[in-house]
Amino acid sequence: MAVLRVKFTKTQRDKLAQVLWLLNWVSVVTGIILFSLGLFLKVEINKKRELMAEREIHSVPNMLIAVGLIACIINFIGGKICYDCVDTNKFLRWKLVMLPYIICTFFFTLCVLVGALMCYTMHGELEEALALGLSDAMRFYKDTDTPGRCFLKRTVDLLQIQFQCCGNKGSRDWFQIQWISNRYLDMSSREVQDRLRSNVEGKYLMDGVPFSCCNVNSPRPCIQHQLTNNSAHFNYDYKTEELNLWKRGCHQALVEYYTNIMHSIGLTVLLIWLFELSVLTGVRYLQTALENVLRQGDLESESDGWLLENSFVETARSNFNIIKNLGKCNQIDTAVNGDPNIDRPCTAHYGPDNVPPKQMPVAS
Repeated sequence: MAVLRVKFTKTQRDKLAQVLWLLNWVSVVTGIILFSLGLFLKVEINKKRELMAEREIHSVPNMLIAVGLIACIINFIGGKICYDCVDTNKFLRWKLVMLPYIICTFFFTLCVLVGALMCYTMHGELEEALALGLSDAMRFYKDTDTPGRCFLKRTVDLLQIQFQCCGNKGSRDWFQIQWISNRYLDMSSREVQDRLRSNVEGKYLMDGVPFSCCNVNSPRPCIQHQLTNNSAHFNYDYKTEELNLWKRGCHQALVEYYTNIMHSIGLTVLLIWLFELSVLTGVRYLQTALENVLRQGDLESESDGWLLENSFVETARSNFNIIKNLGKCNQIDTAVNGDPNIDRPCTAHYGPDNVPPKQMPVAS
């Protein structure tokens, strides 16, 4: 029994072809939108590539870019097919092409769905990439004279100012690394020498943060150094000075920023997938309705269209049998036909070395 059988008159078939022609051109526009979304996401990720570890984050924008380009090509072809199908006679040139086209388009729509789901499922990879990338950027913050790292100080400072954040998970992350270059330390100072000797790795650690951690909304001048020493500042208690520094870590700020972008893109791609699926459904109805009217021989008569000619179970079973038999088409069925070389008696009598005796010539 056919799945979702619908009866079409000739007028309805023609109108369906015209509507699908228009929708396929709209789908070309949605393909451009997919391409643009992938390009936008790639640019946004590249803006902060110095703050991200190498992970499979670029797979999502790359997939959206590829799917967008394929969508433009597939829907352009679909528009041409539907335009010709307004005339039933022109359908004959596409008759053998439409079913493979529908199958390819079906798998393409699955790729669109996968792209939408990937936008929602890459949260873990994004968190890990940002956590590792931010840790490395903070560790190399002081290396302003090292080639390849001299730009990281500016990158981290701009990040903390733009996203109003401090450190990886918080401002105390700066206490655990040396973020001041040795060239700016007075090595003759006893305090500096004591700090360097007190650390196993010989690092200059202090309870201070870069200027970019300062909260511009603080009512007092920003306190960057000796943050945990109340006696070093007038009328200061580091446990209650919540407005002095940004409290949010940059890891959380970036994760929220990219998560909001990808969720918005994922919702858009999901809507595009639903639209593409509806267009594919219409093309399938048009194909089956036109094939049935050709079988009937009367181009003006009504015809049935459907999504599947048989039920889901029967269709799945028949396709499984086809795939299963593909591997057996080149095998010899010895159980039925038998092997012609088995159980055949040997009529030759060879010599002791299993070599046939030479034939002596006979005189005429």
